[in-house]
Amino acid sequence: MLYSCMNNTKWNEIRLAMVNMTSPPLWKTTTLNGFESAVDGEWFYHFSKGGYSDIRHLDILTNSVEQHGLVGAILRAIHLPGIETSTGYRILGYADSACKVAYL
Repeated sequence: MLYSCMNNTKWNEIRLAMVNMTSPPLWKTTTLNGFESAVDGEWFYHFSKGGYSDIRHLDILTNSVEQHGLVGAILRAIHLPGIETSTGYRILGYADSACKVAYL
């Protein structure tokens, strides 16, 4: 059974923080039905299109050490459920009851 780890307020905090970056990272989402979006770089309209209710996880793809550090600091300030990955960060929209959720 999956439970929600996020709400619209937190998703919007991510979106606005990334929009305000000088050089925002790329992103892609995976939905509850397993659909994986194409990699995208537009946060203002594309990220919020269709709402957030079916985002299983968001992958934020950083392209440099500097961008990785800046994005990490932003995500920790927002305090989000997720993990650091080799390509950036994964923010959990949903998790199963057996999964211990860590917060950035």
